[in-house]
Amino acid sequence: MKTRMLIATAALGASAAPAFAHLDPAEHGSLAAGLSHPFFGADHVLAIVAVGLWAAQIGGRALWAVPAAFVAMMAVGFGLALAAVPLPFVEPAILASVVALGLIVAMAVRFDVAPAAAIVGIFALFHGHAHGGELGPAGAWSFAMGFIIATALLHAIGVGLGIALARLSSNGTLARLLGGVTALAGAALIFG
Repeated sequence: MKTRMLIATAALGASAAPAFAHLDPAEHGSLAAGLSHPFFGADHVLAIVAVGLWAAQIGGRALWAVPAAFVAMMAVGFGLALAAVPLPFVEPAILASVVALGLIVAMAVRFDVAPAAAIVGIFALFHGHAHGGELGPAGAWSFAMGFIIATALLHAIGVGLGIALARLSSNGTLARLLGGVTALAGAALIFG
């Protein structure tokens, strides 16, 4: 079991890519670009799916409220970037979100909905700012609609995966394991 875990972790770490939230405004700014963008950054995919996993672990209203808080605050962060409102440490905060959310899932932290939504909302602010920070105003709102839809889809994947994993292991071990792998992948992105 340990050998398989080490091989899986090494493979994930070797395939991890750095943050790719940097766009050429002349080439991007469409709905299609927005729809595809979240899928091309390992940091975004890992964090967004982890939010869905955590929402599934909490259950109840968190299934929709926690992902909705992420999407809403991501849109706020995007708007701040378009308004040229600076936000410090955007890339480090995004990478920290992968590690933190992975650890939260790995430890199966059970917060009420409001604190969980606040935590993911803070991280989402940085994700949204990165999306808008280098895009510029050309086509920004169609791009925003695309990445909002894509983010909601990734959250739904995370929630569905979390529910499926809970059914496969009554004590939540599989989701917790996936959270640990997410945290390790986040560390690999930071130090890789």
